[in-house]
Amino acid sequence: MSRIKNPIFRWFDQIVLDLLRQWRWSFLPPLLIYFAYGVQGVTSVASTFFVKEYLDLEAAFLAGLAFWVGLPWALKMPLGHFVDLIWRWKYLMILLGAALMAVSYGIIFSLLVMPDNMTKIMSANAWYVTSVILAPCGFVLQDIVADAMSVEAVPHLTPEGSAYSASETRIMHTTMQTLGRITLIGGFSAAAAMNVWLFEGAEALPQVEKGALYAQIYLLALAVPLLSLSGVAAALLQRSWTRSRLRRQGLGAGEIHARLNPPRDPVAVNWWFFIGGGAFVALSLGAGLGDLPQAQELVFVGSMGIVIFLIRQLIQSLSPAQARALIGTAIIIFAYRATPLNGAAATWFEIDRLGFDQQFLSVLSLISSLLTLAGMVVLRPLIANNTIAWIIIFLALTEALLSLPNIGLYYGLHEWSAPLTGGLVDARFIALVDTAVESPLGQIAMIPMLAWIARNAPSNLKATFFAVMASFTNLALSASSLGTKYLNQVFVVTREVQDPTGEITTQANYEALGILLITVAVLKLVIPLTTVALIQLSPLRSHD
Repeated sequence: MSRIKNPIFRWFDQIVLDLLRQWRWSFLPPLLIYFAYGVQGVTSVASTFFVKEYLDLEAAFLAGLAFWVGLPWALKMPLGHFVDLIWRWKYLMILLGAALMAVSYGIIFSLLVMPDNMTKIMSANAWYVTSVILAPCGFVLQDIVADAMSVEAVPHLTPEGSAYSASETRIMHTTMQTLGRITLIGGFSAAAAMNVWLFEGAEALPQVEKGALYAQIYLLALAVPLLSLSGVAAALLQRSWTRSRLRRQGLGAGEIHARLNPPRDPVAVNWWFFIGGGAFVALSLGAGLGDLPQAQELVFVGSMGIVIFLIRQLIQSLSPAQARALIGTAIIIFAYRATPLNGAAATWFEIDRLGFDQQFLSVLSLISSLLTLAGMVVLRPLIANNTIAWIIIFLALTEALLSLPNIGLYYGLHEWSAPLTGGLVDARFIALVDTAVESPLGQIAMIPMLAWIARNAPSNLKATFFAVMASFTNLALSASSLGTKYLNQVFVVTREVQDPTGEITTQANYEALGILLITVAVLKLVIPLTTVALIQLSPLRSHD
């Protein structure tokens, strides 16, 4: 029996207890900001049904809107450099981000409680677009600061005042980045749990009461900006307590300053980051306001050129070997994140044809978040002991395989399995199992890259380096949105739309959804595997 217990305890010690042993209270401030970002998912289900029930927006338009929503993240590079330059005043960026988030939630809340007053100013569709663009602007400001704070959170001196070894520092950086992803997913889990509770019985409510419920959720979401500001409060309190403790130990002002502030080289202004950011804004506004027929494509190509130019500026501070490794890794992750998705049409099918209501979609979201949380802890050795290329191959193969249950649901797999199992393996059961298996995969790829940046980037350019990688890899999400839009334009799916009198203005048509799901599954496999093969055969081969 002891031979059975010992391996189990050893596994538990390596997976869970070791993570707890590596905890430092200095990790808390950035983790609170990451948690706030996760909790913002409390509006995800309400937003889906708000769009479906109150707005007349097509799937292709929503996919295109996702493109614009993703673009603020491409501005992380100039903003990251700006944060490095004003590091002493970094908390003002957190405050500005919180204000933008509050305005975004307030717009949807106002649309639900006083729609007539709001639509006198702009249409409901225009207000919605404004809201969904403001929110990521707030999140990106806070995320930039939190990323750099996650490096600063790793102590450079022991409580006795001696320096940590390189091995100890590497472990703490990996732990900090892992905890950052875990906290982020923990926020998603908390939001999903609240949605399960809030949407209990919502499917039976009349439309007026549903609208009141959505308004209540957006009012609740106004607590998210306050939660992010608690990270600032925690950081200030920690500095105050540490300063008081060091004074009691008899340390002088100079020694206290050295303990509180990690070594940081002076930062020289690199104007190319701001010129590139200005060019990006001008390109986006020009294409958008000019109502060009291919505005999204022009902005994507132009912003990609700007981002690549700025990356070239940044990697000059790295050795040639480090630069090649960084570029190869970035391309691999870009390809993985750029694969197109199913789009809103798949969710409409689940709601209209499979009968998935608000609460069940919330349950799926909760299960996904909780299992991602557990999976990141359990799969931590896999992350630590394998290269980025290996991890992406594993993720691509697994996600392509896990596309099969959703394809099966469209073609009636549940209609065959439910009678054979006495109704157990129905559509909801298949969706739950698929979600349970797929959930831990999505957040894995970024952790080793973030830890590499935390260890290797120059001390005075941490925010800029985090922003470089995030800008490039998040631009991949814009590419994914474009691909999703193109597929939804080729394989047209429509949901039933009614006017205020109840007359049907658009008929539901899901005939093309099956081939859309199959095409997405194939692309999820082919694009990442091809990219990994090409990179690993080139001088950009990734060994990290």
